[in-house]
This record gives sequence, structure tokens and C-alpha cells, in this order.
Amino acid sequence: MSLNVVFAGTAPFAVPSLYALLEAGHAVRAAYTQPDRPAGRGRKLSPSAVKVAALAAGIKVLQPASLRQAEAATQLAAFGPDLLVVVAYGLILPTALLAVPRLGALNVHGSLLPRWRGAAPVERALLAGDAQTGVCIMQMDAGLDTGPVFLERREPIRPDDTGGSLRERLAQFGAAGLVQVLAGLEAGGMVARPQPVDGACYAAKIDKREAQLDWAQAAQVLDRKVRAFAPAPLAWTVWRGQRLRTGSARLGSGTGPAGQVLAVGAAGVEVACGTGSLCLTALQPEGGRMLSAREFLAGRRISSGEYLESPAAG
Repeated sequence: MSLNVVFAGTAPFAVPSLYALLEAGHAVRAAYTQPDRPAGRGRKLSPSAVKVAALAAGIKVLQPASLRQAEAATQLAAFGPDLLVVVAYGLILPTALLAVPRLGALNVHGSLLPRWRGAAPVERALLAGDAQTGVCIMQMDAGLDTGPVFLERREPIRPDDTGGSLRERLAQFGAAGLVQVLAGLEAGGMVARPQPVDGACYAAKIDKREAQLDWAQAAQVLDRKVRAFAPAPLAWTVWRGQRLRTGSARLGSGTGPAGQVLAVGAAGVEVACGTGSLCLTALQPEGGRMLSAREFLAGRRISSGEYLESPAAG
């Protein structure tokens, strides 16, 4: 038996879950996603990943700027949903909407709840140096990612994981788990467990200013930052008055004053940190594209002994 589902999602993380619902034979009556946003160098309006996927599948797409209006619940009810599935949507869902579907609302969340509730669980787990993370399928309630959990999948964080690679794995695990939970709900034997009281913390939305590398910090901390913010928004520093982004790095072996360039070569630009050093292996000049260190240095000269800037104090 298939369920009538209304889907709400925006980011690429949500697309595997949408596909999984369709492949499992569930009827996706509509897809809610955020309005088109300016993107790219030309700042042209671009559709979300979910909008692109939903339209390709022939699903009706709705893009309200808010769901707080009184008519939002009436509009949702018109689709006759058994279930509302929410994945990386980015808008607050009022309690009145959660009560519309017969089975309520499920959320696919990229962390081991209650750790990293909120908007940026993948980045926060990487920045914190967590050894593992995972994905939870939970029943939504009035709180922020506080509802009871139907299913949890744990996943080690690999030493070379980036925000992109980890998010991609969790998206696939979440999609598979979502289908498993729906099968359990249809059968009537799936029970959610309350989240633990201890261990809750909040994964605040990423501020691009956080992505600036502070060379006074330890190299291991900056390595995690480079990986957490790849492929977006990308970690960055200031070189000769211009923003210089980096897409990949590795720990170095040199020492020196924080921010000083220690070595320059095809293998990367090695910079001293508060403890240890970091070798930047992919660099993006302001207004340009991401380049390997070899490509970047072919047209630009960085000298050993010069400094990359850290954030201003205060």
C-alpha cells in the first residue's frame, strides 16, 4: 500500500529522499520548496535542487515565502496527505501544519539527535572534530528537532571527509531510512523513542565570516574548517588585500609565526599556524575559479616569509 505524501525540501540533501519515496511507490502529491534565489556570478534567479527534481518527476511545486498564514494549513489539507515529509527545507512549519496529515510529519535530519539540532549539523560535526555522526528519521513536533526518533543510522567521520562528501553519504542513508520508516508505519509496528535528555546541542546556521581562517589557531582546527566548508561556502584568508579561498588542505610539518608562508611549491602553500602548519592544496583567487596549487602558482607569485591575514581582533 502506498501513502499520499507531501514533500517539503530545498537543498540537494533532500533530493535522494524525494527519489526514494517515488521509487518505493508512494504518491508524492506536491513538493514545497523555498522561492528561487539569486545564485552564481550573474546573481540570476535559480531554482532549488528539489524544485528541479520535482518538476522533472511531474510533481506540483509550491514555493511560499512563509507558511505562517492561516490558509497554509487549508492548502496542505487539499492534497489529502497521509504524511508530510520534511528534509532540509529551511522554513519553520507551524504546529497547525504538522497536525494536518493523518500520520503527522517526518523529518530526515543529518545528525545523531539530540546532538546538533538545527540548521548546519554536518558542518558543526566536522568543525567539532566528532568521530561519528549519522542521520535520524524523527516525528516532528513543536520544538526544533526535538521530536521522537523512529530510526537512527550511525556513520564514522573519515579523516578526509568534507562537508560535501559527508552530506552526500548521510543523504543516501536518510533516504533509505525514510522508506524503511514509511514501511513500518504502513504495517503499524513502527514506534518512535523519545530523544535522550543529555547531549543536546545546537547546530547554528553557518555565517560566512566563520569561514575565515584564523592562523593563530591550531593546524588541526583549521584543517577541519577547510573540510567542513568545502564545497561551500569555502574557507578563506586574505592575501595581499584580496580574499583567497581554499578548497582543500593537508597538515604540514613546519613551524613559524602564525600566518607566515613557510614554503611554496606545486604541492601547496604551507602556512604556519598557532600550532603546526597547514598546506593549502587548492586555491581560488578573488573573482576566479578553484585551481590546484600548481595551477595557481603558475600565474601568481607567493613568497616564503610573507603573511596571510587573520581576522581582526574583536
